[in-house]
Amino acid sequence: MSPNGSDRSSRRPMRRKLPQVLTAGLILVTATGCTYKDFPRLGMPTPVTEEGPRILSLWQGSWAAALATGVLVWGLILWSIIFHRRSRTKIEVPTQTRYNMPLEALYTVVPLIIVSVLFYFTARDESKLLKLDDKPAHTINVVGYQWSWGFNYVENVPGVSGDAKTSKELAGIPSRFVDDFPANAGGVYEVGTPGERNPQTNNPGPTLWLPKGEKVRFVLTSRDVIHSFWVVPFLMKQDVIPGHTNAFEVTPNKEGTFLGKCAELCGVDHSRMLFNVKVVSPERYEQHLKDLAKKGQTGYVPSGIAQTDHEKNRETNNL
Repeated sequence: MSPNGSDRSSRRPMRRKLPQVLTAGLILVTATGCTYKDFPRLGMPTPVTEEGPRILSLWQGSWAAALATGVLVWGLILWSIIFHRRSRTKIEVPTQTRYNMPLEALYTVVPLIIVSVLFYFTARDESKLLKLDDKPAHTINVVGYQWSWGFNYVENVPGVSGDAKTSKELAGIPSRFVDDFPANAGGVYEVGTPGERNPQTNNPGPTLWLPKGEKVRFVLTSRDVIHSFWVVPFLMKQDVIPGHTNAFEVTPNKEGTFLGKCAELCGVDHSRMLFNVKVVSPERYEQHLKDLAKKGQTGYVPSGIAQTDHEKNRETNNL
């Protein structure tokens, strides 16, 4: 048998094994660290808001695109290793290729297509998720401070007088949010400490109450440094920035008590900035507001550092 014939016969078993190798590699990559129940969500918790599935879908799509790209690249690498390896019987210099325009164009066009597709879906979903209604059903001012959270319920609570639109404590919030506050909303508040615990779950931090099935706008302000408001099963978080007010809206659709935390390194006790979110029926939510009023927690706590003139001008120009 010629040396070339011997070389070809030695490569045949490797060609037969290539599909098995690729399949085993794909299974190893996709199955590591998760069960069949976790795989569809790829590590994400079950969403508990109407907006959550959109975020989960974007997350899954990004992973699917990354996996498809990875399989292609791994396949090409294995193909080169197996079928273009050095011969055992002869030594030769492979054909040298330079300035291959089709390949150069492929290397440029394919990454641009991948990035463009990911950008399109990300921008589309982000615009939907950050869109604010003209008049939300509920507004809650979330106040971040070292090292806990305060919650101003901007609501009309029976027996509580006042007006959120003229409140000195909320003066730092831009008028584009204040204009949407309900009229004559005296409001109630809750202020937490790191050592506080939820009485039902014993989880640390204060508890924010939300009504199921009704849209809530969160207006995020900070008293000191940058924090980040993250309710884990909301699948969404947003920075809480001094001198700049962020806002987003969600509609909780599942009752229960869920964990929240600060997702921005904000100082020495950052890890203690935990809180809970309790989603209840609208009736229980209204009763909770009345209970806070009975405790004397009426009005509002200071929302934080006022927005700078530069930031106000920037937002005005963008309207």
